[in-house]
Amino acid sequence: MRLITIALAALLVLIQYPLWLGKGGWLSVADMQGQVEATRLKTEQLTARNAKLASEVVDLREGLGAVEERARYDLGMIKQNEIFVQVLRKNEQPVESMTVPPPPPPPKNGARPGATPTN
Repeated sequence: MRLITIALAALLVLIQYPLWLGKGGWLSVADMQGQVEATRLKTEQLTARNAKLASEVVDLREGLGAVEERARYDLGMIKQNEIFVQVLRKNEQPVESMTVPPPPPPPKNGARPGATPTN
């Protein structure tokens, strides 16, 4: 009787091995579920990024607002007669503007250029 009990216990252990550690066992299934969840999260992030890029493409094709915004922020361009103010953080280098500065305003009160004011 003791031999039968040991044989049945050994068979039970052999049957349990593939269930826990085999190719389709619970441990590998739990690992694959973790991989699926990580892949799903990455896919959601990429889908959101693609939607944002598609929206930007539509804006660039249809409206001039997006083009102007890109020119201002990426290239540092400004409109004529517009004042550009740049606030720098400590140890930050200023960005050069791609826009040609406007000519100086004409002198007031009919004074000659280069003449000093008499006030």
